[in-house]
Amino acid sequence: MALTFDACENKTPAFLDQGIADYLVADKIPFTLFVTGRFARHNQDALRALASHDFVELENHSLDHDNHMERMSDEQIRHQIADNDTLLAGITGRHTRYFRFPAGNHDDRGVAIAEQLGFKVVHWTFPSGDPAKEASAQRIEDWVLTKTRPGDILIFHINGRGWHTAEALPKIVAALRRRGYRFTTLAEALS
Repeated sequence: MALTFDACENKTPAFLDQGIADYLVADKIPFTLFVTGRFARHNQDALRALASHDFVELENHSLDHDNHMERMSDEQIRHQIADNDTLLAGITGRHTRYFRFPAGNHDDRGVAIAEQLGFKVVHWTFPSGDPAKEASAQRIEDWVLTKTRPGDILIFHINGRGWHTAEALPKIVAALRRRGYRFTTLAEALS
């Protein structure tokens, strides 16, 4: 299964949740970050450090995290995807291969544009619920462990808005490992 994390920001600056990142890196757990341009600009050093690990993928989540890219013109969509790829490549030294629409909102036209640019659109199997402040670590853990099936793509947030993710994640990983699951990069999960 693939662990993915959205690293996004809208108008308020957001920063990498170091508790989550440190845990994943220390245990060498493969994971994928979907990063917006706004977030990348505020977290360049942290993203550069994460990109140095071969078990960490940084992928494209749009330049500005507009939750309704389906309302944009074709050119605006291209700008959101291509310019963010250029920005991330400048920080990490790697171009992105996957694209995740903000909030998962998309239409066939947007998907076609992403694919024309060479990206595979990837979302998630089910939402973890971690951006809800009222979702306790126990609630997130119970929900994820009840819903998870082999081959799933899990989504959490690593932008300071996964309020209880750092607390829940080690328990989720441990429980899934006891069930025989292993974690892979998104590229490996999709191959």
